[in-house]
Amino acid sequence: MRMTRKVTVSSFAALLLFGLSACSGSDSDSSALDPNADLSKQTLTVSIWAAYYPEDIAAKFEEKYGTKVTITNHATNEEVMAKLTAGGDSGIDVAFVSGQFAQALAAQGLLENLDKSLIPNSSNLIKEAEQLSYDQGAKYSLPYAWGTTGICYRSDLMKGDEPTSWNDLLTPKPKYKGKITMLATERWLMLPAQKALGYSANTQDETEMGKVKDLLIKAKANLLAYDDTTFYERLVSGEAVMVEAWDGWCNYGIAKNKNIKFIVPKEGSDLWADTMVVLKTSKNKEAAHAFLNYIYDVDVHSWVVDNILYKVPNKAAMAKSLPALVGDFPNMGISPAELLQQEGLVDLGKASSLYTRIATEVTSK
Repeated sequence: MRMTRKVTVSSFAALLLFGLSACSGSDSDSSALDPNADLSKQTLTVSIWAAYYPEDIAAKFEEKYGTKVTITNHATNEEVMAKLTAGGDSGIDVAFVSGQFAQALAAQGLLENLDKSLIPNSSNLIKEAEQLSYDQGAKYSLPYAWGTTGICYRSDLMKGDEPTSWNDLLTPKPKYKGKITMLATERWLMLPAQKALGYSANTQDETEMGKVKDLLIKAKANLLAYDDTTFYERLVSGEAVMVEAWDGWCNYGIAKNKNIKFIVPKEGSDLWADTMVVLKTSKNKEAAHAFLNYIYDVDVHSWVVDNILYKVPNKAAMAKSLPALVGDFPNMGISPAELLQQEGLVDLGKASSLYTRIATEVTSK
């Protein structure tokens, strides 16, 4: 099993570099694309998170299409956003970003509207994944992986106290104090308190967010740490008994200790998505579309399911991989309809500064 770093966003400050309210969506004329283009004469530069793809993907794509592919890795959304929004041609043809960042790029007119006729494998796209709030109809992005956030916990160390609510994490019984971690990344730092208080994960209301801040400050006294990367290891060792976690990363702990369980709290959670976009500045758009089509090949996309233990919005890939995984990793069986019951994350625009300020105030106290 290959482990990868879940897409994290240390802040939304990068979005403040460009005025979203003054921009409109991409309106590129996809009819200019040539379905008969010689892809061997095109090259591709793809920016993606490290270890989030098969190591031989560039070689295999070149073998199939004749297109030379250069893979560059980014650690965070902000890192690649800085390149994509600096002005001019970034040199990147295809970028992997979280959904709300794709929304922000599209609002800047930086993305090519996808020509689905050049992505025939997009017929594998699960219909529910065309309803994602950041890109209704999957007009300018094609989702790569998706999931939700919940509580990952040691059932053997919490017998009789198994969590069902975000409040179990935020205001735990005294015996669990100092044995809990939460995510520090802004949107997910806010999420437990937002949902516990009955607010939207996309709220921009300052009064609501003030109450979220107060609850998070109180919760901090119960924490072992804010931890975005090693929380499942703390569960395996027993240092922690309950952590806020992305579903896929909880699976890494489950792989090592079957007493580790994952639940979506009763108040609900988020629906996150990592997605693929084609840059309008790309001079290799036909090859870029072919790359997205290649990802949606059943054998290629199922690699994500088998090796990263994340769900993908590709019905054929899930059908190939899922039966063998659900027994060991129950959250892999969360259905698309169940995911759509959770709240999709969208770009906050200028309100991202409010989240940044609160995150700083909470984590620094």
